[in-house]
Amino acid sequence: MTTATPTTSTSPTTNGRVIALAHYAGRAVLERVLARTGNTFNQSVTLRVVAAEGAPVARDKVTAEVTGSLKIEESAVRTTIDELVAAKLVEELPSDASRLRFTPAGRELYDRVTAETGEISARIYADIPTEDLATAGRVLTLVTERANAELART
Repeated sequence: MTTATPTTSTSPTTNGRVIALAHYAGRAVLERVLARTGNTFNQSVTLRVVAAEGAPVARDKVTAEVTGSLKIEESAVRTTIDELVAAKLVEELPSDASRLRFTPAGRELYDRVTAETGEISARIYADIPTEDLATAGRVLTLVTERANAELART
């Protein structure tokens, strides 16, 4: 009598641990780049929000987006914004202190970090089929939406 041997996949099932390991590995890469600039992860995320606007952006909008993305207290984001203003990476508009914009130094830093991490990301994602990346993107977006819905319940 012949019995079939179950096959096992060498790829783990996607779960919180697998997602966390990927996140923390990627974040460690970014943290290494940021360490060379003297900036923090929270500052990097905040600069990305300012950059995404492409024009002066309301301080409250930056605070809300970073709070929502990082799941941290508004006071921590306000402190981060104050750090960026003190470092002269962003500035308040002279005509409207509630709006922020890049300074030339802030734009240069953001562009430099983005270019360096883009090169690293290209190496990390190299040879992963486009359809696999699309599937992973859809799954992770759904996981994020569901986790955010759970957070909203409490």
